[in-house]
Amino acid sequence: MWTLSDEALLAGLGSGDPDAAAAFVDRFQGRVFGMALSVLRDRQAAEEAAQEAFVRAWRHASTYDPRRGSMAAWLLMIARNVAINMLPSHRPYPVDPEDLLGLAGTAPARERDGQLAPVSGPMREAVLRLPAEQRRALVLTVFYGYTAREVSEQDGTPVGTVKTRIRTALMRLRSELGVSDER
Repeated sequence: MWTLSDEALLAGLGSGDPDAAAAFVDRFQGRVFGMALSVLRDRQAAEEAAQEAFVRAWRHASTYDPRRGSMAAWLLMIARNVAINMLPSHRPYPVDPEDLLGLAGTAPARERDGQLAPVSGPMREAVLRLPAEQRRALVLTVFYGYTAREVSEQDGTPVGTVKTRIRTALMRLRSELGVSDER
């Protein structure tokens, strides 16, 4: 099965051949999961999206047209669309960003899905020294992927104010951590 072309595996998937389906999933599962994870930023939601993407590929195998692009591009577009459609329902809405980052204590806190928040000790200390409004806006946008508009709506603050808080917080962190703007 591993030597078959992508198109042959898709044809086997569409016809219900279990060996072809297994080979198809094995060949593309890493890329499909990676696409879903890059959109959703949540492992569990990405797994659901990847599974749904393969189900849709199976259902619509007969619609694939190799003249319009590669099999991988077609499947990744399905995965991307599934993940985007899942985004509003799977977006994490932290109650208190400081608790999630572990800023309230000395050790990093665990998020609801058990993953550690991506913050080092020096970064955590620098973020703690920021004013509360800047810290909240920065944490929600940088670490949790909220837009300035979403933070604005959540906090009842004008979008421009949220953007200023984020920019000021980033400039302070760069200065405090000794990061230059040069590339």
